[in-house]
Amino acid sequence: MGALFVCLAGNALADCGTPGVGRIWHVQKVFDGDTVLLDSGVHLRLIGLDAPEVAHREQAAQPYAEAAKSALQHLLAGQGWRLRLRYGREHHDRYGRTLAHAYLPDGTNLSAALLRRGLATALAVPPNVSEAACYQRAENMARQHDEGLWSLPRYRPVASTALPKNARGFHIVRGRVAHVGFSRRAVWLDLEGHVAVRIDRRDLGYFRGIDLRGLRGRVITVRGWVHGDHGGTRVSVRYPLALDLKAGAAAD
Repeated sequence: MGALFVCLAGNALADCGTPGVGRIWHVQKVFDGDTVLLDSGVHLRLIGLDAPEVAHREQAAQPYAEAAKSALQHLLAGQGWRLRLRYGREHHDRYGRTLAHAYLPDGTNLSAALLRRGLATALAVPPNVSEAACYQRAENMARQHDEGLWSLPRYRPVASTALPKNARGFHIVRGRVAHVGFSRRAVWLDLEGHVAVRIDRRDLGYFRGIDLRGLRGRVITVRGWVHGDHGGTRVSVRYPLALDLKAGAAAD
């Protein structure tokens, strides 16, 4: 992995923080690989990962969705469906779900466990980024061994010039920055092939260590969710771990 993807040193991997000595919660239901229902009625969304979507109404399940759900159920069942929580700085998402790092009684971080199995992608959403580097290391382990999702062609890097205009969902895109633009609300890194990387100005504080203007002419890799945008495609980036500058030589 590159300069902004934290590389794994040896075989050591901290289990992404500790839960402290808070209340023990009981899980009543597992919806998918990143969302559960607690016995209190709280819908809990695990911080640090995004698991594939299970089948919903007329939408088919995404690859490894059932495997991620089953793995989470197995981990919970092995310790009595109990867990401890450490809440994020932002306590709820836009759907009203509670956001927290979840740990089994033995200290296992559930997000890290699923990421190491390749059953989810690492997700860093400010301001809940205290364990983002650790979660990225867990994902890196799975990627290095082509585990789960990372065995699929869909999850391998694609050139920005080869990304279809109708591409949607999670992708890893590599391309040369043709233009860097600054608008009132965002910074834009326009890659060759009509792929625009958007960094919201509210998140710029996290990118202080990166010379964004200096990226023009450099090759970068960006990971995230691709959306349609004025005839091209757009990837919104909120945290530096979504960028890899390892192939960052300037163009001639």
